[in-house]
Amino acid sequence: MSSNVGNASANSDTGSQVFAYLGPVGTFTELALAQVPEAKGAIWRPVVSVADALNAVINGTAHRAIVAVESSIDGGVSATLDALANIDGLRIFGEYLVPVNFNLVARPGIKLADVKTIAAHPVAYSQVRGWLNANLPGHLQLQATSNAAAAADLLSSDVADAAVSTTHITDHYPVEVLATNIADNPNAQTRFLQVGLPGAQPAPTGADKTSIIVELPTDRPGTLLEMLEQFAVRGVNLSRIESRPIGDRLGRYRFNIDAEGHVQDQAIGEALSGLHRFSPNVIFLGSYPRADHIQTQPEGNNSNTQFADSAAWLEGLRNGH
Repeated sequence: MSSNVGNASANSDTGSQVFAYLGPVGTFTELALAQVPEAKGAIWRPVVSVADALNAVINGTAHRAIVAVESSIDGGVSATLDALANIDGLRIFGEYLVPVNFNLVARPGIKLADVKTIAAHPVAYSQVRGWLNANLPGHLQLQATSNAAAAADLLSSDVADAAVSTTHITDHYPVEVLATNIADNPNAQTRFLQVGLPGAQPAPTGADKTSIIVELPTDRPGTLLEMLEQFAVRGVNLSRIESRPIGDRLGRYRFNIDAEGHVQDQAIGEALSGLHRFSPNVIFLGSYPRADHIQTQPEGNNSNTQFADSAAWLEGLRNGH
């Protein structure tokens, strides 16, 4: 893997574009960034938080940001979901899936039997707790800011004996592997998004997602059902729906939704139009290719052709035919 890490503006003097990502080097986010075709030859800038990555896009110091949005183990990433809702003017241009596994690493000379204290990011720790309890009973966990930082800190401090980190961390830091593939769930994945300023959306591929955020207009029985009916009556499947508190008072939530299809699809377009009439606040985050390449199959009579036939039939009625 090769990249340029620097502090250039979004478009440097050499024409390279900047991609901001949660650092330091060696994180899973960096592995997601390596999947982005547009990032080849670009400047990769590590930042310390999701908000910093997205704000770099807003203030023009980065062309795009790569941020984690969903874990197959822990669900949605709250920091990303809240930032997308509260930072105006962002669009999603792609998604990327990264298999998640972990190694236990230490400074050279440390043996597994020596390990009493382990540095780990809280999310990583929750995914390896079973292995650690079985193999290192009675260990003490120290919280780290990232998987990469957990390993990097071993070299500058002796507070922790070992660290839970990514399987490629030895590409970046001179640490030794004490145990490999220690995740409790070997099928875990994390989903990442490429986020930028509004612009031309990726063209429909037939295997797309559309992401939106919706607030309910009132707090009364059936309102959530009315929102979901906007998708159901048009045969649109939802691959994710997750609530997050709006924050102004208890009991007020917004809904983060991933729908199968593209804004250019008639079914998605009509669903969005219905939501716009229904809700006081709908945030369109973008339509983009699915990372798993699964083709969209609208349910019922909801293909683009069938929508066109219906529109032609209605137009004929209006014209007296």
